[in-house]
Amino acid sequence: MDEPTARPAAPPRKGWVSLYAVAFALMLVAAIALMASSLGSLRSIGLLWISSGLSLVSAALAVASVLVPRRG
Repeated sequence: MDEPTARPAAPPRKGWVSLYAVAFALMLVAAIALMASSLGSLRSIGLLWISSGLSLVSAALAVASVLVPRRG
């Protein structure tokens, strides 16, 4: 008479907070590099390249932190 009720399978959990935190930290470092470059009156574009590279890596990590499923 008492039949166990079938639970629907839970969707896989997604998201890595740690990856998102690393992405945020990289974005802060990119902002610091951009500020340092602007304070130096842009004598060299090296810091601009570093800032843009860090920004791109940060954006990629932020997207990956949402799309990559968690283990466990």
